[in-house]
Amino acid sequence: MWGQAPPPPQPAYGQPPPAQAGYYGAPPQAAPAVPAGPNEVRTLWIGDLQYWMDENYISACFAPTGELQSVKLIRDKQTGQLQGYGFIEFTSRAGAERVLQTYNGAMMPNVEQTYRLNWASAGEKRDDTPDYTIFVGDLAADVTDYILQETFRVHYPSVKGAKVVTDKMTMRSKGYGFVKFGDPSEQARAMTEMNGMVCSSRPMRIGPAANKKATGVQEKVPSAQGVQSDSDPSNTTIFVGGLDPSVTDDMLKQVFTPYGDVVHVKIPVGKRCGFVQFANRASADEALVLLQGTLIGGQNVRLSWGRSPSNRQAQPQQDSNQWGGANAGYYGYGQGYEGYGYAQPQDPNMYGYGAYSGYPNYQQPLAQQPQQQQVRAVLFN
Repeated sequence: MWGQAPPPPQPAYGQPPPAQAGYYGAPPQAAPAVPAGPNEVRTLWIGDLQYWMDENYISACFAPTGELQSVKLIRDKQTGQLQGYGFIEFTSRAGAERVLQTYNGAMMPNVEQTYRLNWASAGEKRDDTPDYTIFVGDLAADVTDYILQETFRVHYPSVKGAKVVTDKMTMRSKGYGFVKFGDPSEQARAMTEMNGMVCSSRPMRIGPAANKKATGVQEKVPSAQGVQSDSDPSNTTIFVGGLDPSVTDDMLKQVFTPYGDVVHVKIPVGKRCGFVQFANRASADEALVLLQGTLIGGQNVRLSWGRSPSNRQAQPQQDSNQWGGANAGYYGYGQGYEGYGYAQPQDPNMYGYGAYSGYPNYQQPLAQQPQQQQVRAVLFN
C-alpha cells in the first residue's frame, strides 16, 4: 500500500532481527503489558505495512520463530487492496510476547522501515484513531516513503507514516505523495512551514488532503448523478458542495491550485456550492479524489463531477442548475490512487501558502487554533 518497490527475495530475510535501534537511534519501544483475561491472547497487530508486504512476506519474517500459526492482512472489501495492517497469530501467548519484545522497533528485512507491533486488542483500537493528512507534490524521483516520512517526522513527532504514489505498472514515483499526522495542529503547521522546503533535491508543494475520521472510515457521499460526466474525458469541472458561507472564489481557487492549473472558479451568490474547472482531466481527477471531505473554511466539502461542456450543450436547461443549484448530485470516490495522474508543477506564487523562504505571512502558531480552522488558517496566510 505504501509506494516503495518490493525488495528482491533473499533467503535469509526471515531471520529474527538482532537487538538494534529504532527510528532516530532510539531503542525499540518496550513491549506493552500482556493483556489480562480468561482467554489467552496470542495475536499481535502489525501496522504501517507497505503495499507489497503480503502474507508471504510477513510469514517469511516470522516463520523462523517456530511459533507462527497464521497471518491475516486486511484488504479493502471493494478493491482488494491491502490496507497496511493485519494480525499475526502465534501458537502461544508466551511466543507472541517474545516476538513482540524481539521484533517491535527493529528494522524489517530489506527495507528502511521498522516493525510496528502491538497486542491485537490495542492495535485494533489504535487503528481507529483519526489521521490528519497533507498532500505533497513536486517530489524528486528518488524520494521514497521513508525519505518523505523522515523529512517531516524530524520536525513533527506525530507523523504516522508517508506514502509516495507510484505507477502500478512501472513502480516509478508519480511525483507526489501523502504524509499522515496524529496531531491536527502539527498537520496545520506543516501546511505552512514545509511548503517550499527541499526534500532530496526539489522544493515541495503542500496542499490539503482528506482526513481519516475517528471511525477509521472515510465519509462517502450518495451517488445521485449519472456517470456520463465521470466517463467524459473532456470534462474537467468539479462540483463543490457544502461550502462554508465565508468561502470566496479566491479562497476556493487557492485550495485546488496545488493539484493543477485552475482556469475557472465560480461560487453562485447565496449558494453553498461552487464549481472549479481545471485545464486538464488528470488534474481534475486527482483533486476530486484527494480533496474529498477536506475542511475548507470550517466545513467538510463534498465533491463530484460537474457537467462537461458537451453535456451542458446537450442539456442547456440544466446549466443554470449546475451553477446555481445547491441540490446537484454528488458522485462518490474513485477507488484507489493508481488512475490519477500527476499534476504538472505550477507557478508557486499561485499556491497562496506564503513565501518559500522566511514565511513572512505566518502570523501565529497554528497549533493554538482548533482543528476546524486549519484550512481557513492556510487560506488567510
